[in-house]
Formats: sequence, structure tokens, C-alpha cells
Amino acid sequence: MKKVKKLMKYIGVFIIIFLITALLFPTWTPHVKGDNSISSLEQVDINGSGHEIMIRGKDKDNPVIIFVHGGPGCSEIPYARKYQDLLEDNFTVVNYDQRASGKSYHFFEDYSNLSSDLLVDDLLALTDYISEHLGKEKVILIGHSYGTYIATQAAYKAPEKYEAYIGIGQMSDVAESEIDGLNFVIHQAQNADNIDDVLYLQGLTEQIKNGDTFTPRQYVAKYGGASRLIDNPDGNNIGMLFSSEYNLLDIIRYNYGISYSQETLLKDVIKKPLPTIVKKLELPCYFVMGNYDYQTSSNAAKTYFDMIEANKKEFITFEQSAHYPQFEEKEKFYNWMCDTFIK
Repeated sequence: MKKVKKLMKYIGVFIIIFLITALLFPTWTPHVKGDNSISSLEQVDINGSGHEIMIRGKDKDNPVIIFVHGGPGCSEIPYARKYQDLLEDNFTVVNYDQRASGKSYHFFEDYSNLSSDLLVDDLLALTDYISEHLGKEKVILIGHSYGTYIATQAAYKAPEKYEAYIGIGQMSDVAESEIDGLNFVIHQAQNADNIDDVLYLQGLTEQIKNGDTFTPRQYVAKYGGASRLIDNPDGNNIGMLFSSEYNLLDIIRYNYGISYSQETLLKDVIKKPLPTIVKKLELPCYFVMGNYDYQTSSNAAKTYFDMIEANKKEFITFEQSAHYPQFEEKEKFYNWMCDTFIK
């Protein structure tokens, strides 16, 4: 009995030491080889709030991309290297955690003023910081999912800051998009003879049509409307823990941030869908959509694309992908980026 108690004591001490180490373990982003390379992960004050910024690339003279993550609150820093490694050869790649997201969530900061408009202002201020820091007159702006809601508005407000706007998993008319997603998952559930799922989803129809709720994302993922060629990377706490860029404290921040951000910000996209805000862009505009995307419907995005005015615009479909074409078919996305922007 004494041996068991002693063993339990040792196990308890080990667990405490492990948790403290995991909580406070230093974070970094690995070195990128190259005489003029850059690999930095740091907290920078942007528009009055600390923002975590990761910059990676083999040559700082290459064109600069700013990626605006989705969610709201779904930082992409923990897995960015895995899917953006090819881009680092010919671009300097900037990822950042938005205000109240991931490593940019601060427990004692007042987020009562958090809004989509504030995140747009943050992005414009971040763009100025990056342009000055890397000596660029313009950068390439890429939004993903909810990040397109922020990035489209930034491109609209300040087209002079950006070489082009790229919307991946582009948001559009939310009601149209959500109904597309609902019809898709109901059809897939019927094909799979999952009657309980069918009945539950059909019961949400009126709420979704009225803009009171979203098609449940776990069902979109279950039936292949979120990702098809990779596992859904968002919210993978174990994967984050094995990322050098995040420690356990950052994962706790991530989960607090995503809960608060989604509760606070998602109502904006329903009340003020993008087609009512941005109808013209004075810079080249590209929508990159996965053919099977039912998280932000590719069909609804095409309707928005056809409506929007732009100096130059192109709708690109990735035939094998869903909501993450830039990750699911990363070689194809890399080649497209090089063909489009590397002169």
C-alpha cells in the first residue's frame, strides 16, 4: 500500500511538472534557410492591442502575402508551416492572430468593443506595419473563410495598400450560403440512410432561412463539405500542442478566444452580409473556391463574384477540395500563386 501511495505521489509530481512546462514552454518558429531569409514569431502592438505575427520566407525581397485567418477566432499559425512551406520559396508569408484570437487573446484585456469593423481597422494598421517592416509599397492580401469578411472590406477601404485581393472560402450572402450547406448535408445524410441526422437537420430549416442560426459545422464536416483531402486543421488541440509556435497556455487562449469571438462576431455576418457592404473593388480580385465547399458555399460565392465590380477578377475552382483548397491542394495553389504573381 505504501508503494502504491509513493508511486501515486511521483505520478502527481510528474503531472504537475509536465503541465507547468507545457504551459510556459518557450515558443518559436523554425529557421528558414537562405542568405536573406526571415523567420520570426513575435508580439507586436497593432492598433492598441498585442497581435502575434509570424513571418516566414527564404528571401525578404520576395512578394509579401498577408493571410487573414477565419473562424472567427481560428488562428492558423499552429499549422501554417505544414501547408505554406512551398509558398515560402517565392513569397514572404505573414500570418497573424487577430485581436482576441489565439496568442492575441489576453486574459485581462477589455474586448467589449470587439467588432468586425475593429478587425478591419486592425488589418489596415497591420498592413502598414508589415509594409514598413519589410520595405514594400504593396502586399498581396489573402482572406480565408471569415477572414474574407475582414479582408474584403480592408481591400475595399484601402486598395492602394494591396497588389491584389484573394478570397479563399469567400463569404457572400450568408442566408444563401447556409441554405446551400443545409441542403447538401440533408442530401448526404439521406444517401447514407442516417434518418436521425435528416430529421434533425430538416428541423433547422426555418431557423436557417430566417438567419437565426448556421448549418451545424459538425454535420458539414461529417458529410465532406469542410475538408476532403486533409483532416480539418481548425481546433486540433493535440496538433497545436506539438507545434513549436504554440504552448499549452496558447491553446487555452485559443479556446477562450474562439468562444468569445464567435459569440460576438458571427451576428455581424448575418446582419450585414458582404454583398450589402462591398460591391466594387478597385484592385485585382480573385476568388479561390473548393468545388465541394459547403461551409462557405461555392455557389453563393459565384453569385457574389458575378455581382462585384473589379478592375480585374477571376473565379478559380479547385475540383478536389472543399473549404481549404489552399491546404488540400497546396501544390496547385502554390503553382497558381507563382503563375499569377511571380514575374
